[in-house]
Amino acid sequence: MAGDLGDLRSRIDRIDRTLVALLAERMDACREVADIKAATDAPIIAPDRVRQVLRDRRQAGIDAGLDPDFVEQVFRSVLAESHRIEVAKGRADEPPQKIAGALAGALETAAVRIDHVVVLVDDIKPAAGFLASLGFATRDGGDGVAAAEAGGATIVLVDPRAGTEAAAALRRHGSGVRYVAVEVLNAAFIGAALGDARRVADVTVDDHGHEQVLSVADPGTGLSIAFISRVGHRVPIDSAAIRALLGAASR
Repeated sequence: MAGDLGDLRSRIDRIDRTLVALLAERMDACREVADIKAATDAPIIAPDRVRQVLRDRRQAGIDAGLDPDFVEQVFRSVLAESHRIEVAKGRADEPPQKIAGALAGALETAAVRIDHVVVLVDDIKPAAGFLASLGFATRDGGDGVAAAEAGGATIVLVDPRAGTEAAAALRRHGSGVRYVAVEVLNAAFIGAALGDARRVADVTVDDHGHEQVLSVADPGTGLSIAFISRVGHRVPIDSAAIRALLGAASR
């Protein structure tokens, strides 16, 4: 069995090298696109093209049996790098030299991205209205928890209707960011690395497979960091999971 695992890891390594080579090829094509745009005074960003790419890649993911949200997340990163290359191509300064480096420590090894930010507010309605005016799509479940989403960015609004924990946190710390949720490869791994002194509770797993652990709060601001991994289907975080972490934070 160990030999089979080694063979599979070697296969994954080969696939990953192919992916890197394909990314390099794509970015080379983007540099050529940048040259054409510069020569024709074409706009750097073409919104219709971006939307088309994301729709097509999501469908390609569905056809390939992949979660389309995952595929979209990957291609949003690719598009952001493509845009950066197109814009940076005309800079006079040389790009900084970078090395592969070593990943030291549990969090540096396992952290992926900011998954969502939880903000305490006195009243969801005006806060959601403000985010909607910026272009976020808002969903208010009517239970004191609302989500505002744009692409891969998610802000969760919580007001006192969410329960006694939310109300207590508002009284103690006032409105503002309560915790930042960082997606990690494995929340249990991070929880073990934090140890009892730096986490407020054991790892929790909700009905949708969101595995979460919460750090102790900064004594000055009340800010905590949540670490989340998905061990179920890829679905948005729900109000029950938010309440669970708020309850853990209040202990």
